[in-house]
Amino acid sequence: MSTDQCISRRKALQSKIIDGVAILFNAKEVTRNSDCHFKFRPDSYFHYFSYFPEPEAVIFILAGDKPRSIIFCRPKNPELETWEGFRFGPDEAKEQYGFDEAYSIEKINEIAPKIIAQFKSVYTPADADQNSQSQIQSWININKKQKRAGVRTPEMMVNLSHIADAMRVVKSESELDVMQKSANIAAKAHTIAMQKTKPGLYEYQIEGEILNQFMQLGAKEPSYQSIVAGGINACTLHYSANNSKLVDGDLLLIDAGCELEFYASDITRTYPINGRFSSAQKTIYELVLASQKASILEVKPGNSFNKPHETALNILIQGMVDLGLCKGSVDEVLEKKLYRDFFMHRTSHWLGLDVHDVGNYVDNNENSVLLEKGNVLTIEPGCYIKPSETTPKEFWGIGIRIEDDVEVTNQGNKVLSIEAPKEINEIESLVGSFF
Repeated sequence: MSTDQCISRRKALQSKIIDGVAILFNAKEVTRNSDCHFKFRPDSYFHYFSYFPEPEAVIFILAGDKPRSIIFCRPKNPELETWEGFRFGPDEAKEQYGFDEAYSIEKINEIAPKIIAQFKSVYTPADADQNSQSQIQSWININKKQKRAGVRTPEMMVNLSHIADAMRVVKSESELDVMQKSANIAAKAHTIAMQKTKPGLYEYQIEGEILNQFMQLGAKEPSYQSIVAGGINACTLHYSANNSKLVDGDLLLIDAGCELEFYASDITRTYPINGRFSSAQKTIYELVLASQKASILEVKPGNSFNKPHETALNILIQGMVDLGLCKGSVDEVLEKKLYRDFFMHRTSHWLGLDVHDVGNYVDNNENSVLLEKGNVLTIEPGCYIKPSETTPKEFWGIGIRIEDDVEVTNQGNKVLSIEAPKEINEIESLVGSFF
């Protein structure tokens, strides 16, 4: 995506913070062990407003009469670049990423106090790491000590997230294009996983097929730890061991998405390991699928964020009562939340630079926010049935979730992950077809 988009975002932010300065720190490299690091991944807020790809970088977005953007980054260092790779350095960072000024990160403690002295308010994300918050406070303290010399100090620290989240939750056309590509890659990986599943393999072997497809198709990273859960493992929502043998007659739940240009996809499919749903598995699958399809229909501008969840929940509860999973009337099960024994999570979350992306779910009056064009959310109802004396034995160990990524359009919605098969006839024709 073009850096022009980041320049436009910075200008939009300047118009919103009026008399303030926004400060955003990029993520730091994280040690894996000894002198080895995990692969670097930028902070999502920092990336959204800069696209600058290096650690140890800070941006200042200045509003007011003379709006401008400043970046501090690592200086050029030919010796270190021999070992660690190319560095932009301040001059190239300014040129390539559209900043008005650029300095070495080594000068930040000298220059930053002078920058913030010009403003009443400092804006930074409330969840910024403690070191970043402490560094900003140290600059404020420097200015406080020079108060008698006429040096001004910002009057308040303001949470930038409220403003930035409202921007990030509405995606641009270029963002939606990348998210579509990310979903296409993840959908292809799920299809290959189905084709290469058979009894006797291990969960991690299927995970390997998924990760291979991600990389083969240009997405170098998963957007989160893949869940590949056979049998009763699927009843653990965030199962991550992925080390059990796949058993003939069990279901396999795969919750896996990739990250493309740092934008996440998030898809879940559940299917029989031997390629054929049992009667009980089919019954629960059809219930979850019906709830998901009805829920997707409620994704449209003007509907509340909670409407898809309410729709899915009502269908699931009716099914749970009909199948004897829940005792009592539909209203009673809803009021007493008895359904939570089998469906204990929400149907949706925002999707974007983070798999659980930023954005409010309720407004200032605690009402569910309204969906608008450019939102992207997941639709992922499920049903998880652990062995219990109070539930029919035929359903024991069945865990099913079906998840799609859905864009809100002008007239309704677009399912970005539509290429991932979920109809029973599609699934049964695909599973194990590689062999």
